[in-house]
Amino acid sequence: MASQIAHIVYAKKYFDSIENGKADEAFLDEEKINHRRKIDRDKFLLGAVFPDIRMIEPSIKRKDTHLRFQPLDLNFSGLTSFEAGWKFHLYCDVRREEILNQNGFYELEKTGGLFGRPAKLLEDILLYDIYNNWEKLANYFRNPPLVTPDIKVDRKTFALWYAILAKYIEEKVTMKSISIFLSKQPKLAENSKEIVALVDELGKNDKAIKKLLLIVDEIV
Repeated sequence: MASQIAHIVYAKKYFDSIENGKADEAFLDEEKINHRRKIDRDKFLLGAVFPDIRMIEPSIKRKDTHLRFQPLDLNFSGLTSFEAGWKFHLYCDVRREEILNQNGFYELEKTGGLFGRPAKLLEDILLYDIYNNWEKLANYFRNPPLVTPDIKVDRKTFALWYAILAKYIEEKVTMKSISIFLSKQPKLAENSKEIVALVDELGKNDKAIKKLLLIVDEIV
């Protein structure tokens, strides 16, 4: 799994691959290619950070948001732009773990503790500058369009999740902003100090950083 900024940067890499034709190489079917090119990118990004809404709502289980859209690939035919982004999130979670395991990331010290959360947040720090329109996206998240996912999530919770994300992404990530972000998530708040300390420590590990940076290059 990745954290939210990483998912947005992965999506940018995917959009870049569409523009340069790389993404079309895997799907020679013209209908599928055309569907990719018609994706609403804002709604795709909205979907790409949706699955982790479960971190602020205990009634939403991981299986509700993460065990979907089989097989997990980059074929988005028949899906709305929001659903395509949602599926892309799940695809990236799996692909990210494959890349880290293939490159021995978890063989390094203190890389897998607390469900790998410190590594995910460090990745947010490392990748932030790759995306260059955070202010526009934060404004969009503060006023998200009405989307009705086919799971039980009320509008208030939906809006709250994106408001939290807007605050998190609007400025370059720091230990302080990570701490605030974690404090807004009941499932993580209790361990926030430990997580932040591990993010800081892992950020001094050059080998870990080098392996984390492989993800964005290989994700799509």
